[in-house]
Amino acid sequence: MADEKYLVDVIKAPEGVKASSEALSSLRGVVSRKMLSSMQKEAVNCPVMGRMVAFPDCMACPNFIRRIKGKVYCKGEPLKG
Repeated sequence: MADEKYLVDVIKAPEGVKASSEALSSLRGVVSRKMLSSMQKEAVNCPVMGRMVAFPDCMACPNFIRRIKGKVYCKGEPLKG
C-alpha cells in the first residue's frame, strides 16, 4: 500500500473553482451522475499544485490514494509534465 505524505481536508468549493473536462470524462464511467455532481461542488487545497483545485481534478490525479470521511490521502510526489 502506498504511504501518504499529505492528509488534506475536503471543503465546499468557492465560486471560481471548476473541474477540468479531462477529469470529468475520466470519472464519468466510474461514479454515478449524482455523485459526480456533488463532487463538483467540493475542492481541496492541493499541496502538490500549491493551489485550490476541484475534487474531481484531485481524484483524477496520480497522487490520489483514497478519500475517507472528508479527508484526502495524497502521495505528494511531483507531477510529470
